[in-house]
Amino acid sequence: MKFLVRMDSLPEVLIWEILNRVKKTVDRNSLALSCKRFHRLDKENRQFLRVGCGLDPADEALTSLCLRFPNLVRIEITYSGWMSKLGKQLDDHGLFILSNHCPSLTDLTLSYCTFITDVGLRNLTSCYKLSALKLNFTPRITGCGIFSIAVGCKNLTVLHLIRCLNVSSVEWLEYFGKLETLEDLSIRNCRAIGEGDLIKLGHSWRKLKRLQFEVDANYRYMKVYDRLAVDRWQKQWISCDDMLELSLVNCIISPGRGLACVLGKCKNLQKVHLDMCVGVRDCDIISLARESRNLRSISLRVPSDFSLPLLANNTLRLTDESLKALAENCSHLESVRISFADGEFPSLSSFSLNGILVLVRMCPVRELSLDHVYSFNDMGLEALCSASYLESLELVRCQEISDDGLQLVSQFPQLQNLRLSKCLGITDDGLKLLVDTYKLESLVVEDCPQISERGVHGAARAISFRQDLSWMY
Repeated sequence: MKFLVRMDSLPEVLIWEILNRVKKTVDRNSLALSCKRFHRLDKENRQFLRVGCGLDPADEALTSLCLRFPNLVRIEITYSGWMSKLGKQLDDHGLFILSNHCPSLTDLTLSYCTFITDVGLRNLTSCYKLSALKLNFTPRITGCGIFSIAVGCKNLTVLHLIRCLNVSSVEWLEYFGKLETLEDLSIRNCRAIGEGDLIKLGHSWRKLKRLQFEVDANYRYMKVYDRLAVDRWQKQWISCDDMLELSLVNCIISPGRGLACVLGKCKNLQKVHLDMCVGVRDCDIISLARESRNLRSISLRVPSDFSLPLLANNTLRLTDESLKALAENCSHLESVRISFADGEFPSLSSFSLNGILVLVRMCPVRELSLDHVYSFNDMGLEALCSASYLESLELVRCQEISDDGLQLVSQFPQLQNLRLSKCLGITDDGLKLLVDTYKLESLVVEDCPQISERGVHGAARAISFRQDLSWMY
């Protein structure tokens, strides 16, 4: 016996569940047009909206959308790829429309919105529920606009500033420091904001759970601070007990103060990413390892030129002592990424093969990524045959790896995912033992000159192959 169920007879709870499972906007729109009841419930249920270049005329279109979906919680406006022929961008009045018609707005992202100014941000201060603001390349925004957000939006816990080139004054940082509300702060490639400015966060350090700070290396300049400011940054007791994720890119780590203090004060840190941070020493990583015993992921990208023999006795040079400290103190470490930037002598790395293997043997490492690590060779792959936790391995520009070493991959007990990129010493022969065994779930081969598309066929259940050798010339 067949039972036919009419849409009108379905309980609203079930329809809401159906709508929540449809993630793509185009599918959601199609579903809403299928019947009047779906259209009404979608109108009430829609909480996320993403708009951009197709918003034309901007004010009228945004007003219509806000009236149609009165319960919007999260809005993303992006003008990536915008050209003048696509119509006028959303401006400050558009943010006034949002503040008037979206009383439930808590999360707003503005990307490439080049017409938005500080006036527009002041319009947002009436969004009392706003808890997350993300600005990506909004060049007309200044520190005054950010300050108005800090004063007006008391519930703001997430603030991302990416390539906001005119945000120079940092009074807003000091204000947030007094509020102690920020939990997620990202400042990336904002040229006028330096490491020393972070002192203004004050007591907010103890509330931060996630910090991303990236200096634009192309426009870096050393700021000059008076002695008092340096002493304050050095002597301040920084409590970062709530910090879970820390990412520092192109930063200068000054011995004994500033960000060096932060590295040794994060008791609950789970993920750390240090990318081209000049001045990081063994003692910094050792302090980090001893304090952050819950660490689960670490990514280190260091300049190769720091590994020159003439710097062998330099305290700025990271050595196996750092890896040993991580191995001895971080028993939950699952993800390790080690990378050396291109340098004049990239084959001389500060981490030896033994240092890397100690880390893998003593910690439950499931993901291992090595980029430009010339010390890792076939002997390293042989040692990984006993790595009982390793599930994903990524080898990038590891030129000491040969076919003999790669063939040992078939003996890895738990390996499921393998990525090879720009490895000169590997040929199709190295993959022969994997062909038709389907041991690997996925295999990615990119820009390896001696591996052919035919050679990877059948080496894993899912295969991605790309060959672009322009990097060699």
